Amino acid sequence: MKRIWTIIGVADVAHSFTWYQSLLGLPGTAPAHPYFGQILDTDGTVLLCLHQWGAHEHPTLDSPDNAQPGNGLLLFFRVDDFDEALARAKALAPRLDEEPSVNPGTGTREFALRDPDGYYVMVSALT
Repeated sequence: MKRIWTIIGVADVAHSFTWYQSLLGLPGTAPAHPYFGQILDTDGTVLLCLHQWGAHEHPTLDSPDNAQPGNGLLLFFRVDDFDEALARAKALAPRLDEEPSVNPGTGTREFALRDPDGYYVMVSALT
C-alpha cells in the first residue's frame, strides 16, 4: 500500500485546521502541534497536512513570499456528502470561486473555493 501526504504551508495551523475540518464535516480536534497538524478522515487516513510557514528549515515551506500559495497545486477532495459540503463551504467563504456544476469529464458535481491562505480547493461529489 502507498499513501501520499500532501503538506501545505499555512499562516495559522489552528485556524486552517478548523477550517478544513469544518469544510469536510470532520469531528473537531486540535492539531498535534502549533506548527503542524494532520487533517484525518474518520478512518484515520491522512487527507492533508498543514505546516506553519517557516517553522522548520524545509526549503519549500520557508515563506509564502517566495511564491504565490497554491501555484501549481489543486487541492481536490471527493466527498460523499456533496450538498452538505456545499452548505458548509458557503458558511466558510464569502464567495465560491466556482459555483456548483457538473464536470463534463467526470460527470460529477463540483465547486471550488479558496482556503484562508489562498489555496484553491475543489470539492467533488464521490458519486
